[in-house]
Amino acid sequence: MPLDDRYRLAFRLYPYARSADQDAAAPVRHPVVVVGGGPIGIATALDLGLQGIPVVVLDDHEGIGQGSRAICFAKRSLEIADRYGCAGPMMDKGVVWNLGKVFYQDRKIYDFNLLPEEGHRFPAFINLQQPYFEKFLVERVREAQADGAPIEIRGKNRVEAVEVRDDHTILTVATPEGDYTILADWLIACDGAGSPLRSMMGLDFEGRVFKDSFLIADIRMLSESFPTERWFWFEPSHKAGASTLLHKQPDDVWRVDFQIGWDVDRAEELKEENVRRRLDAMLGPDVEYELVWSSIYTFQCRRMKAFRHGRVIFAGDAAHQVSPFGARGANSGMQDADNLGWKLGMVIRGEAPDRLLDSYHEERAHGADENILNSTRATDFITPKSKISHVFRNAVLELAERYEFARPLVNSGRLSVPCSYDGLSLTGEDALPGGPARSRPGTPCPDAPLGNGFLLKGLGGGFTILTVDAEAPETVTEDGVTATRRAVSAADDPSGALALRYLGEAEGAVYLIRPDQHVVARWSGYDESALRAALRRACGKE
Repeated sequence: MPLDDRYRLAFRLYPYARSADQDAAAPVRHPVVVVGGGPIGIATALDLGLQGIPVVVLDDHEGIGQGSRAICFAKRSLEIADRYGCAGPMMDKGVVWNLGKVFYQDRKIYDFNLLPEEGHRFPAFINLQQPYFEKFLVERVREAQADGAPIEIRGKNRVEAVEVRDDHTILTVATPEGDYTILADWLIACDGAGSPLRSMMGLDFEGRVFKDSFLIADIRMLSESFPTERWFWFEPSHKAGASTLLHKQPDDVWRVDFQIGWDVDRAEELKEENVRRRLDAMLGPDVEYELVWSSIYTFQCRRMKAFRHGRVIFAGDAAHQVSPFGARGANSGMQDADNLGWKLGMVIRGEAPDRLLDSYHEERAHGADENILNSTRATDFITPKSKISHVFRNAVLELAERYEFARPLVNSGRLSVPCSYDGLSLTGEDALPGGPARSRPGTPCPDAPLGNGFLLKGLGGGFTILTVDAEAPETVTEDGVTATRRAVSAADDPSGALALRYLGEAEGAVYLIRPDQHVVARWSGYDESALRAALRRACGKE
């Protein structure tokens, strides 16, 4: 169902324009070509362009698409967007929430707070329609272009064929004015779950498709009955769905998900009168609303066997898919861009060997497996497939209403948290006795207040030596890669959050932090040989 004019966000942000490549005597070769202008493709291009690496984005549309699609953007995605310089407008537009409630039939059985502690710049989540998220990324690209960032976005440029060579790829691109050919040293496939590039290369997903259907309805209404929280019902008494999820979005729009079963006539279910029948049963006959978008989806928890194929690298939904419960799709894709950008930049600049990019698959496949595991567990709980599992699920819900110990067993979608790379090849030693588990090697740095600011904002875009009440040189250069010191003190944060998150029982600490703000290694004091070894390891040189 199309959006109405007021809710139509399919802005032509990059309308088709003839490029110089179309008139070149021979195919032009580019350092990086990104295929797909969705949030992950634009974020990847922005990451590389801000490093000064020329990148061309090819998109078969001329702007952002219809429908709200992803709506929940997690704290980690906002931190990544902030490093790119575009979190501000996302926060201004988005609906902030930390609290969720779980219902069984008409009874609230418990609620939960995803970020109960103070001292964070960003909330646990904002709700923001994906088209807005994409729009703010593209607007940041325009700002970066004005400052000289070598990013080009080409609308109505559809990749028709790809030929993979040892050190480049050859792309045939269709436009309204005919086909042309370009070459890419590196090709990044961000072309979505149906990835044409993946199909062209004869690649596929491995995993599960769940036999159940969910109806999404985005409605505009003014309501004081539902606060800005995530509400999930198991077996609601209105019977409009076996489960129901409700979220508020900007512009007085609300997302409703109905679990409607596997053997349904999709065309029939999507008729406006049938969508309204479910909504009226849920909201009551006296609630006025406007239906602005609807769709039906099924759960898929799958990924590619390998995210890297020589000079072709897959990211976002092109590489992996999960169920929408838990908001793990777009958020894991943003972590893909965050992980890939600095590694590819170092390889292109000659600062790291090609094998550093193998760690992209290692780390992000690890993240995808974690997301798939959590999504699969959520889906199995939400949609029990046997009579006994249904009885068990409802017994857990009954217990959770009365006993706190049962609440962790309830799974309405474990919400997205950033992935940690414990024990993987780039992760170094933990030599900080009594150090907090939340900032151990492999984890993304937790934010913390510093006077009038926050820690993550000051980490920069390269390798950082973070010292907390400890000494270290201002810079350390190892094999052409420089790490720069960022010195802080527990006294800078009277709330004690900095000490709690980075010192624990230690008096002082030295951390080596990657450009994507993941901890490489940490020590109780500066150890030059250990830090140099950790820096080499983080660059794929050991």
